[in-house]
Amino acid sequence: MTPPRAELLASAGRAPTTDRDPEFELRDGDFERICRLIYQRAGISLSSAKRTMVYSRLARRLRVLGDGDFATYLRRLDRSDAAEWQQFVNALTTNLTSFYREPHHFEILAKHLQKVQGSGKLRIWCCAASSGEEPYTVAFTAIEALGNSHPPLEIIATDIDTQVLTRAQTAIYPLEAVASLSPERVARFFKKGVGQNEGMVRVRPEIAKLVSFSPLNLQEATWSVGGDFAAIFCRNVMIYFDRPTQLTLLERLTPRLAEDGLLFAGHSENLSYARALLRPLGHTVYCRAGNPDRSTVQN
Repeated sequence: MTPPRAELLASAGRAPTTDRDPEFELRDGDFERICRLIYQRAGISLSSAKRTMVYSRLARRLRVLGDGDFATYLRRLDRSDAAEWQQFVNALTTNLTSFYREPHHFEILAKHLQKVQGSGKLRIWCCAASSGEEPYTVAFTAIEALGNSHPPLEIIATDIDTQVLTRAQTAIYPLEAVASLSPERVARFFKKGVGQNEGMVRVRPEIAKLVSFSPLNLQEATWSVGGDFAAIFCRNVMIYFDRPTQLTLLERLTPRLAEDGLLFAGHSENLSYARALLRPLGHTVYCRAGNPDRSTVQN
């Protein structure tokens, strides 16, 4: 009688293979090293609960490159392949965004821009811009708030993920991305595609020009971004960092705010540990600590 397949594999010193077995071997040591590398490169802190996510995202790179396991892939990184290092960071960066995400922030921004207008060109920084919905929404908000189709506004949009920035620069999105917007806003801010572009929309060129995109790693020792911002959007970034990294980042961001500038954080981010730097105004909005409360934000 032929032994069951499981017994044959066991006798050969191998575990039985099932449909659920991974395509590539990810040893504990390899996973731990991946966690260290992404922390060093991007400040992202990954727990063991993220092992499946790490596997699924990096496995795509292994398939493209023809690497047989994660150890081989890590040796590739050891050879200082700059292009692959960027792919590594891109793969492990989470990008979840939409137009007017956390809409109360844009209501607050509109009031703030109305208050500070008249002092020259307004500068706003979206430091985790992803595929562009956030900075373009900032532009829409400024146009509506200031009643000006060409507001005196400069929006700097940066992200560590070069792939999403490339998509953002096209300013092209599927119709589903604007489904929650009013027909008036869609007509005012977008051009609908026709022919082979049917089913797509594009941010109107004169609006897209208000936004400049560039790659930036918030963990770099120096930034190419100056200061004196009317607002900084740093939303849903802190949740990927440990507390020391969060505090270091806020110590660098806060001086770049104008005296009455606002910092917007994500809905699940509580920055109460940074009260020496930032004063909460409610609704996950902050100003520089010690500034008198001249804000339009309602607590």
